[in-house]
Amino acid sequence: MIKLSKFSQLGFGIIMLLVILYLGSKVDFIFKPVISLFTVITVPLMLSAFFYYLLRPVVDFLARNKMNRTAAILLIYLVIALILAGFIVGVWPSLREQLVNLVESAPDLFNALSRQLQEWEQNEAFSGLIPEGTSVISQVTEYLNKGFTFLTDYVTSLISVISNIAVILFIFPVILFYQLKEGGKFGKAIVRSVPKRFQGDAAEVVGDIDNALSGYIIGRVIANLALGVLMFIGFILIDLPYALLLTVIAIILNFIPFVGAFLSAIPIVIIGLIESPTIALWSLVIILLAQQIQDNLIAPYIYGKQLDIHPLTTIVLVLIGSDLAGIIGMLIIIPCYMIVKILAVKAYQLFFKEKWENA
Repeated sequence: MIKLSKFSQLGFGIIMLLVILYLGSKVDFIFKPVISLFTVITVPLMLSAFFYYLLRPVVDFLARNKMNRTAAILLIYLVIALILAGFIVGVWPSLREQLVNLVESAPDLFNALSRQLQEWEQNEAFSGLIPEGTSVISQVTEYLNKGFTFLTDYVTSLISVISNIAVILFIFPVILFYQLKEGGKFGKAIVRSVPKRFQGDAAEVVGDIDNALSGYIIGRVIANLALGVLMFIGFILIDLPYALLLTVIAIILNFIPFVGAFLSAIPIVIIGLIESPTIALWSLVIILLAQQIQDNLIAPYIYGKQLDIHPLTTIVLVLIGSDLAGIIGMLIIIPCYMIVKILAVKAYQLFFKEKWENA
């Protein structure tokens, strides 16, 4: 029997994997039901994981204070229902009114923006900065059309994923309930599934992943809410139209790492520019000031050194996530990267570090 070297075994394994993937692509009709099922439960799983890490500390606190875990979860569900009812009664009418007004006045807003840009083109000081033969209006219109096309494509793809809202509303609370109720049993099951000699390392990896995801999700929520409060106060002070709506949009978009900050700034500055160049300038100052407070004061205090990712790495990851799975990909790419990084570091320490350092 021929004994292959480790390199040959690795190469043979890669070839066999590629062959399996190729053969699988030829019978993809077999996997379509599985893919469809995965597509349906993707959003509920994401939502349940997100709220699991947000609510788990509260459930653990109540459980430590002698409350039955199931009762604690049901109590939290009741509180959330009351908060949602308060939001629907107190905040939603104002938010809905601003949204309806913005949609209805969109043509007038574009006309006002065009007039503002025409005044800029006729201004001698500003026109001297523009290359000859270049039209600001046409360029801005082109960029806005591309932006709307970009957003429309992503919203369409997102709607196609979450089209069955009834399924999401039914599955998500059920999955979340069992996640909160079972606690850390899933992690313990993973540890028990590996060989005994690696169970200590597996427990460490599971703990590191759990802490990283918990810190990232909770930190992201706190940082974005703080950013939203700072921006909303600033927008109220400068009397920016649609302040509440623009703040909510900014909070949601800022869950997309790095790119979200730029995307959220675009509609704010445009609305400010329609009012006046001064409002646009002040709105930009408020955005930059709030971002600086978030990045340099709030985020380091919340994250510490848990989120040790270079900004360039973040940009590349977000672009990859966008290409692979659109908005959902951009949202989950950083947590996935953190998991892969923890696994890779532990695998290196276990299997490669000693051999490579002693080579």
